[in-house]
Amino acid sequence: MTQAVDDAAPPDSLPVAQVRRRRRWTVYAVWLVPLIAAGVAAYLVNNHIRQYGPTITIKFTDASGLKPGQSEIRHRGVTVGEVSGLRLSDDGAHVLVSVRIRSESSDVARDGSVFWIVRPEVGFEMVRGLGTVITGPYIDVSPGSGPPRTDFAGVERPSPALGRRGLHLVLATPQLSSVRLRASVHYRGIEVGMVSETGLSRDGTAAHIHVLIEPRYARLVRMGSQFWNASGVDVNVSLFKGIDINVDSLRSLVAGGIVFATPSAESLPAKDGTVFLLNDKPQKEWLAWAPKISIPVASGE
Repeated sequence: MTQAVDDAAPPDSLPVAQVRRRRRWTVYAVWLVPLIAAGVAAYLVNNHIRQYGPTITIKFTDASGLKPGQSEIRHRGVTVGEVSGLRLSDDGAHVLVSVRIRSESSDVARDGSVFWIVRPEVGFEMVRGLGTVITGPYIDVSPGSGPPRTDFAGVERPSPALGRRGLHLVLATPQLSSVRLRASVHYRGIEVGMVSETGLSRDGTAAHIHVLIEPRYARLVRMGSQFWNASGVDVNVSLFKGIDINVDSLRSLVAGGIVFATPSAESLPAKDGTVFLLNDKPQKEWLAWAPKISIPVASGE
């Protein structure tokens, strides 16, 4: 008899699984990306903090349009800081605006600095701040020269003469009439200055018009100079000549204008703060005055 054969032959040897150990650097790589991201974020935050210097507070009566983190503070068109917060004063009459000044521009926060909010303004004699229609209001500053400080009272509107050099005069008149801020001051038809401020005298008996004469033309003003109001239309009716209408200029018609004449170059030059009388009309002899006064050459000529 044939010997019985096993039903199943012994199978071939099974493959042995090879276990590949994960390299350590792949484990570290998983954590490397978030660590780098955290480092970059820390650097950006630290750099953002370092670029800002002191935080100052500016008091305004109205801060409409200003937004923390968006509204800028500028000087000569350059951003020097940003608004970081808004809150009401304890009496509720003012808005306290917190501003972070950039470290390289910290000199703008000094005693004597003037801050104001720039908003769009449209008037007969000026158009200003139209860019803020798109960008929103911002704070402008004219730096002072005193010691550093952190608390300021903002102004509604800066003086047109702010930051400008020249001869400051005061013209007294019983009635302000049509003279307004930024009205031009002329000498022989040439604009040599502007009205920088208007107000009452200390005793309230007269209106005071503060005038700034440009440095180049300051020597034209002498102690004997005469000023008069050249605003509006001058109408003279004569039986033989008919009607004579004299319009000084469209700007003078709208904003008001001032003219002055000087009798002699021998009279003493006017000093800062000198008070002159503003006449309603010139006398004929004033129009004939023609003193020889040398004028410095303007830069660029």
